Order: sequence, then C-alpha cells, then structure tokens
Amino acid sequence: MKKKLISAFLVTAMTVSLLAGCGGSGSDTGATNDTETTEDSQTAESTGDKVKVALLITGSFGDKAFNDSAHAGMERLMDEMGDQVEVEMIEMGTDKTKWEGSMLDASESDADIIITGLWDMKEITEQVAQEYPDKHYIIFDTDVDYTLGDLSNVYSMSYKQNECAFLAGVLAASLTTSDAEYANEDAVIGFVGARDTAVVINDSAVGYIQGAQFINPDIKVMVSYVGSYVDSATAKELALTQYSSGADCVFVAAGPASVGVIEAAAESQRYVIGVDSDQALAYEGQEEANYIVSSAIKNVGDSLVDAVKKSIAGELPYGTYEILGLKDGVVGLADNEIYQSIVPEDIQNTVNDAKDKIISGEIEVNTAYGMDEATLNEIIDSAQ
Repeated sequence: MKKKLISAFLVTAMTVSLLAGCGGSGSDTGATNDTETTEDSQTAESTGDKVKVALLITGSFGDKAFNDSAHAGMERLMDEMGDQVEVEMIEMGTDKTKWEGSMLDASESDADIIITGLWDMKEITEQVAQEYPDKHYIIFDTDVDYTLGDLSNVYSMSYKQNECAFLAGVLAASLTTSDAEYANEDAVIGFVGARDTAVVINDSAVGYIQGAQFINPDIKVMVSYVGSYVDSATAKELALTQYSSGADCVFVAAGPASVGVIEAAAESQRYVIGVDSDQALAYEGQEEANYIVSSAIKNVGDSLVDAVKKSIAGELPYGTYEILGLKDGVVGLADNEIYQSIVPEDIQNTVNDAKDKIISGEIEVNTAYGMDEATLNEIIDSAQ
C-alpha cells in the first residue's frame, strides 16, 4: 500500500551537539532557557565518533501508533546514517514505577542523546535532566517546565493535534451523509479518547468537533473516554455503542487502546479515523484496513530522524519548547489507497481546502491548551 500525507513531511528544528548545548532560539509557543555553544562543543563529524542515541518508550512497540512511529523513525535513521549513529531502543513497559530507573540507567550509559515522550515522562525528564547536565534530552508530545531549574539540555516539542483533528472532523462530517458504502443517512459521528484529564486528548476532541461543525453546525458528535491508553477492550465497547447509536465514522485518539475501536469498526462495518500514524498500513492485508478511512498523523518518527540529523550539525535549540502543526508539515491526514478509494473527490477537495485555510490563518483552530474546564465541557456537551 502506497502512503503519502495530505500534509507533506517537514522536519522540525531539532538537533543535538554532543558535549555542550547549542544556542536555543526562543519560541512564541513555550518557555526557553538559552545556552551558548562552547569551544568544547563537538559534533560527530568533527570527532569521528558515532552519536549514541537511546530511545525510551512507555509501554511497548506494536501499538500501531506513537511507539511504532518512533520505532520506524529509528529504523530509518539507522538505514540512512548507520555510519554516524548507534541506536538503542528500550521498551520501558507499563509499570510506571520503573520508568525513572530506566531514564537513570540511560543517563548513566554512554548515550549522547536520550529521547522519550508523552506527558507521563514529563516530570521524570525534568528531574533526571538536571542531574545529568552533560547529557542531551529530547522529549516529544509534551513540554517541560523550564522554570524548575537548569533544563538547557532539554528540547521539548508537541504537535498541534487539534489541527489534524479539525481535518478529521471535516472528513467525518462530509463522509457521514455521503454515498460512501458504509455511511448512513444520519449526521452522526463519534469520538473515542483515552483520558478526559489529558489535555492532548481533549485538544483532539475540540479540534474534531470544530471541524465537524465547520461542515455541518447541526451535526451530532458523540464523545466517550476510555479512562486509559491501554484498555482496548473498553475502547471497543465504547465504539460499538457509538456505532449502534447511529455513528458511521468514529475518530479515535486513545494510543494503544485505539486498536479496540478499529476492531469495533470492522465488526460494525463502519468507518474509523485512526491516530498518530497511518493505521491502515499497520493492518495492511487484513479486513480492518478497509474501514480505516484515514488517520490523523503526527510525524513522530520523521521528527526524531531530523533531530539526530540536525544534531550532527549542532543546531538544536535546547531550552526551548515548540508546538508544531500543519504549517510546519508535521501533522496531517493519511492519504493512501484506501482514502482514495473511499473518499469522493469533492470531499478530498473540501479537506484540502480546509487544510489550506488553516495554514493561511483564515481558519483558527480552537485548542484545549489553556481552556478552562467549563468551556471544554460546554463544547463537548453541546455537540452531543
């Protein structure tokens, strides 16, 4: 199955110098602690040494989402730069009590760059990075609090999932009343998120609802939360309920638990929009793939590849937090053979038009970041 992105991949400004931090340029999306490159700063190119990269992921590979995207990025990195880098990939499992020990072990090792991600690793990274100022840390899909101390050796980035979720909402709202094979006549769609306390999940919900209402202000959007990133059984039950209640397209933002929603879509013969990576590719050759109309993608793997490439050039703005979106080319919707075969051309054009308007600033997508709970609840409740 051939894959491309509606939003072309554009790498982030993420880099690492080996022995000292590079000058961090400020960003209007987060706090910064600027550092200056010292005379002792060296790159792998200048020393002839390989850059040692350690990727630590929560849970395990095989999630068909973030972890697999990060894994694919490291595989690509080794293919393209095996003469310059060494990569170790570490599955930390689901026991959170062991994650800090894994970070400490990696920091005690000869790793030059330690990569981890998601909000569960935020506090651990904030603590450990200060204990090992000579190491460099990249954390994705969350920020760190740079006011806690000297975190000039940490680059944090997250993604504007609200923007790709907006496009998912445009797609779902357009598809639900179309002549597509598994669509019904009801203007009803669904959203299944991981935790209602996770701002990154609510950011997707807010963007999705806004995108759907951009197409049809009267559309009904059912919203359910799993309460977990790994409980695929509950995710499946919630999705089955939404499908049986009239939804013919459900957008899932639940990490590894997303597989439950995909199973429900196949059983119900309804559509699902995946998350984080092109989940149709993960099910290639299986029945489930035929119902994954698209996926809201965060190009984690590609952004990590770019991190190490720019690292060798010594340009990563440490001490900086950045939020990257459609304009940066790091989020988008999966556009593959299934998307092309299911989605009518006029709907594809509608999605592309919405993307262009977001990039140009004509459409400003709402975000759950900084949104008070009352406003968030009002948005969700009014859509159902």
